[in-house]
Amino acid sequence: MTKARWFRLSVVLVPILMILLIIVYWDNVGTANFYLHTSFSRPHSSGAIPGIAEGEDWEALRDVDEFLAKLLSSNVKQNSSISKKTEQPLLQGSSKPVASNLEENVRGYDWSTHDARASLDQEKLQVERQRTLREFCANSSFTFPTKERSFDDIPNYELNHLIVDDRHGIIYCYVPKVACTNWKRVMIVLSESLLDQGVPYRDPLDIPREHVHNTSTHLTFNKFWRRYGKFSRHLMKIKLKKYTKFLFVRDPFVRLISAFRSKFELENEEFYRRFAIPMLKLYSNHTNLPTSVSEAFGAGLKVSFSDFIQYLLDPRTEKMAPFNEHWRQVYRLCHPCQIDYDFIGKLETLDEDAAHLLQLLKVDRLLRFPPSYRNRTASSWEDDWFAKIPLAWRRQLYKLYEADFVLFGYPKPENLLKD
Repeated sequence: MTKARWFRLSVVLVPILMILLIIVYWDNVGTANFYLHTSFSRPHSSGAIPGIAEGEDWEALRDVDEFLAKLLSSNVKQNSSISKKTEQPLLQGSSKPVASNLEENVRGYDWSTHDARASLDQEKLQVERQRTLREFCANSSFTFPTKERSFDDIPNYELNHLIVDDRHGIIYCYVPKVACTNWKRVMIVLSESLLDQGVPYRDPLDIPREHVHNTSTHLTFNKFWRRYGKFSRHLMKIKLKKYTKFLFVRDPFVRLISAFRSKFELENEEFYRRFAIPMLKLYSNHTNLPTSVSEAFGAGLKVSFSDFIQYLLDPRTEKMAPFNEHWRQVYRLCHPCQIDYDFIGKLETLDEDAAHLLQLLKVDRLLRFPPSYRNRTASSWEDDWFAKIPLAWRRQLYKLYEADFVLFGYPKPENLLKD
């Protein structure tokens, strides 16, 4: 009698457990199991996933992955039809952007059209950019901090720049001062992670800036641990294998100039209190500084570019806390030697790269990338900005950001590093 009761109970419980497993797996891995997301994600060999050594439990993980994919395959047609119904072409961009704060007002936008004939050979560009990155990651004679660690060695808090869109199978590593506000807007539209009066945003520029940079808006890798516990790394690796991964980079020195202009030449209360006050005290010998940025600016108390460079080079800075994300090196934000990126965009070719990427992601009918800022910090400004910076400091600064120059193919600024 007892055996019969247990048998009946197991007949009921086993299907329920299988259904729960399917639901959890579907939430974790998303549609990427079925390769529905893009046409250009490269197939990876079994040893290509960062953090998994050859033969190290990978076969077991892959068997589980394939088994569950087959188990779920009966839902493919249904999900595909639902996706086609919901992903209708989005409305054209607004006639003008939402100017939500001073920074965006100051910058303005460039709405001019670009000649398609002047577009670059994107396929060759990507091959060259990825070749350069992989060669230097594999070059044992070129070293920099954290290069040799595996993906599993990266702490969760260092994965907070990897934004995941499960609807389209996309992972974007955002780099501040490299069009990240607008790329975050694009990710919000694609993932439908933010609603306006109950309806997902359809035009990236309709999304207020303060919502764009709210950490709760985006699903990032560092949130996986709280949601999935000990399975989080396994899920990250599955998504890294099957999703399309991209990032955008910029000349490192120009990015620093842009960060300085944005955070210290404009009134920014947070950056004034956290960074400007210590810099003014340490490097300009100011005391009894105003508590608000408006008072400081009114009194002519502003951080100089020289103060900012001293702060970056001061060994005490990193001992107190890691660099702020606006001037932290890209290799520390996006881990390009541990993550095999499918697309590397550059701010210097933003318009062409963005258009090409959206086409490759097959989302170019859904939205367009917002227009560029018309007064974007230019590379030609470097000589003027660094004119008063001592040569020894420039050379130290280059060493600090050398990995970003080399990995992403930016030429060494010889004119700034010679007598």
